[in-house]
Amino acid sequence: MQDENPRPLLEVRGLTKRFGAVQALKGVDLSVLPGEVHCVMGQNGAGKSTLIKTLSGVHMPDDGEIFWEGKKVELSTPTAALSLGIATMYQELDVVDGLSIAENIFLGHEQASGGVLHVKKANSIARALLQRLGHGKLSPSREVGSLSAANKQIVSMARALSRDTKLIIMDEPSAILDAGEVQNLFRVVRELTSQGIAVVYISHRLEEIREIGDRISVIKDGQSTANNLDVAETPKAELIRRMTGRDVANVFPERTALSLDAPVVLEVSDLELTGHFDKLSFNVRAGEILGFAGLVGSQRSEIVETIYGARKATAGQVSVNGKRLVPGSVSSAVDAGIGLSPEERKSQGLILDEPIYKNVTLSTFERCARTGLLDETAERRVANEQIAALELRPADPLRPARTLSGGNQQKILLARWLVHGTTVLLLDEPTRGVDVGARAEIYTLIRRLADAGTAIIIISSEIEEVLGLSDNVLVIDDGQVLAQKSALEIDEHGVLDLVMKGSAA
Repeated sequence: MQDENPRPLLEVRGLTKRFGAVQALKGVDLSVLPGEVHCVMGQNGAGKSTLIKTLSGVHMPDDGEIFWEGKKVELSTPTAALSLGIATMYQELDVVDGLSIAENIFLGHEQASGGVLHVKKANSIARALLQRLGHGKLSPSREVGSLSAANKQIVSMARALSRDTKLIIMDEPSAILDAGEVQNLFRVVRELTSQGIAVVYISHRLEEIREIGDRISVIKDGQSTANNLDVAETPKAELIRRMTGRDVANVFPERTALSLDAPVVLEVSDLELTGHFDKLSFNVRAGEILGFAGLVGSQRSEIVETIYGARKATAGQVSVNGKRLVPGSVSSAVDAGIGLSPEERKSQGLILDEPIYKNVTLSTFERCARTGLLDETAERRVANEQIAALELRPADPLRPARTLSGGNQQKILLARWLVHGTTVLLLDEPTRGVDVGARAEIYTLIRRLADAGTAIIIISSEIEEVLGLSDNVLVIDDGQVLAQKSALEIDEHGVLDLVMKGSAA
């Protein structure tokens, strides 16, 4: 961006979009310059997804104007957007696992003539694209299903670049990545922008945006509340206010002093899972939030899945209120009062096409049964109590779980265990894909549960979140506890220092 006043590559003026009686966009403005990373922020439901799909040609706007390189255009189809040079990487990666990397890159615009595919040519171009993205070691003939999420994302980028792309829209690209993979993503993004390609980067993570972004635009309730803010000069509090319409002074709720007389609810003794962790021992008291801090791959999820019985321990034991659980038995854990909100809530925690009330009562059929048969009226009554208590939106028990935002899907899982009367709650990445406003609500709910006596274990890839919520912290690396400290006695740098050393303090 050497020109002091460059012409926008993409300019959006007063974009509106309705779906029946619902107005998803109410006048959105956006201006993206060549070679910049333009971040778009907003809470879940703010209209970001509708904006992305409108710019990608999936939806036609009802009103407003879109200009591309200074000329008014109509993005009536995805093909029309691609032909101009607009490519989109959705949060749910759209690669086909059964095809090779090269076949995925050229999906929809195959290298062919006369009905004959040119495999060697496709592989050669694919290899050059992968090298351009710093992943030249990936073989174009390798099946995409064998790749990590981070490498699948690289394939999606290569596909975008295969069409002479000038603008790439990235929807929550870091949601599935660990810290090292995020840094590699940033390296690729910087390489692309150095070549003049613009990136529209959508993320909930404020610190991430500060690292990678040039300018920020904010959407709230389908309307632009800020445009072209300079990343370096805009305070975090200002961004939160623009997103939520209110000041969120303290994202994490105030801790309640943990009683030294609180009884031990969860006791883990010499727990082992071959190939994952050995002789793990710790306790969690009533009202305590114990955080697991560490990097992706540290075996934190495997530990809570073993406690829950989803994995069968090789040795050791788990007890709740003095009662020993049956290893590898989820029913034993649930009967004892353990609830799990899994990392992959969509695939492992929710039945997405079932209504909210069915998901809430999934573990508590006995409360809603009459003479051995389920009473749907009772199910809805129980669910409605939690919908009101947790301020779940929209407050419609018949709404399919799939249609809710990430924050409200997480509330469904919390409601399920509240109905069940859970005494131990295991939360694996409870705010992944959740915006800053909804995060504050979930944090408050978690603290409220702890104050009511629930023993809680929380896992998060964001160390700040673990330290901000927890009373005590286990620093874990490769299935080994490196340290056990009060959350007030350690900071993010201390956690990372322990992990990098890889030895107990």
